[in-house]
Amino acid sequence: MMIVVDHEPGKTAPPPPGAVAGPSSEPPPPFEDAATHLLIDFSQYDDPATYPQTEEPPPEFALYEAEHFDVGNGNIVSHDPHLNTDGMHAPRLLQFIQLINAVKLWQGEALYRFLLSQAQIPPKLSLHCRGTHCETRYRNVTRRERDGQHNAHTESYSETVVDFDFYISLDKYVLPEVTHWSVSDVDPAYRGRMFKDVGSEPRRAKYNERKLHNKWTKHRDAQGLPPWISHNEYGVLPSTTTDDYSVVLKSSKSLRAWADDYCASPKNLKEFVYVKTLYGWDLQKLEQAIRTSINGASFYSGTLTVEFEKSATKVYVRPDNRLSRMLSNKWLKFLTIILLLFPFIWLFKRFNKKGGGRWEVCGGAYALKRWVSVKPQEPVEAGKDISDSILRTQGSGEMRRLVGCREVDWLKEWESTITRAVAMRYESTIPLTRTSGEVSRDAIALIDTL
Repeated sequence: MMIVVDHEPGKTAPPPPGAVAGPSSEPPPPFEDAATHLLIDFSQYDDPATYPQTEEPPPEFALYEAEHFDVGNGNIVSHDPHLNTDGMHAPRLLQFIQLINAVKLWQGEALYRFLLSQAQIPPKLSLHCRGTHCETRYRNVTRRERDGQHNAHTESYSETVVDFDFYISLDKYVLPEVTHWSVSDVDPAYRGRMFKDVGSEPRRAKYNERKLHNKWTKHRDAQGLPPWISHNEYGVLPSTTTDDYSVVLKSSKSLRAWADDYCASPKNLKEFVYVKTLYGWDLQKLEQAIRTSINGASFYSGTLTVEFEKSATKVYVRPDNRLSRMLSNKWLKFLTIILLLFPFIWLFKRFNKKGGGRWEVCGGAYALKRWVSVKPQEPVEAGKDISDSILRTQGSGEMRRLVGCREVDWLKEWESTITRAVAMRYESTIPLTRTSGEVSRDAIALIDTL
């Protein structure tokens, strides 16, 4: 690029704009004849790195981090005002354009981005094993009778003794990739009201519909099915060894549209809930296999508790006002219950138009194992096993590869550690993260169908 500066030494500047116009004494010289033109060549600065640095470079761009805090069990709550901003807070020019186009564009972008950022943090999963038994003990008690005499006697009492109590962390088995899903319109869910509704044109869900859906949700989580599977789809699901769940966004609205709908609401005690769900493992059968291992290896006869505990499974977004912040504090909320103020707050939240509303229609799903399609390098005969990580689907020539860890492989890795911790009466609240060992035949026979 070149800039031409017309300057002839010895000549005076042109007359000011207020001078009287008249015929010019001589025409301007042509461009090619202007020998006194000053040429400034900027070709040496074609590369931005060679530009002369006269000032300090601007600071690096940083993403906005919304205010949030932990409310227990790894769940977080945010009252950040940017996550509750709607289109009425847009600039005047934008509101004028919206008025002309007769379209109201609600600003749910901040909330949407916040949910996407929180979805990058997977939930936590741990195994809790606890064994107890009751013992009858005796103690000498001295009591004073009515006549003033003291009588001593022996009485019995029962005491619960903890044999073992430990945790095992399964966080490293959770795959980091997240799948965003939404609730189908036919399933009962909170869609901006204080009660669950169903249908594209929402109506209040009936008691039987809610009961059936809650029962199905417990069964689905125990079987390790994805959260976007409805109870009416269970009979037509593909094999559990595949991941042919192509449609995960079942709602008629997108995730961004639900965020816009929340931001558009003027309710003072509204709440948006983003749910994080784990799938891929049949936790119910795995619990039974662990019980079999403990009872078979150590002949344990006490009260045994084996359960998988999940944490950091929910993200709450609530308005930025004093009442909403007060209810997010468990001690202040308990104080309102003691002072009998909470019933009035509940009535306001339940029945007032500007009271409360809840959105719980979407979330993120994290797999413990899944099957992905692969292309075989060579043809394979039907029914022939290729390897432990590749499976041939029934009725087709498509090959699938396992990503993650299977339940039986996890039990092979951890069973010896579990039985050893039981035998040593191990107690700790710090989860175990390392192990080695082999699995018994009885445990494998129980979960060989997984």
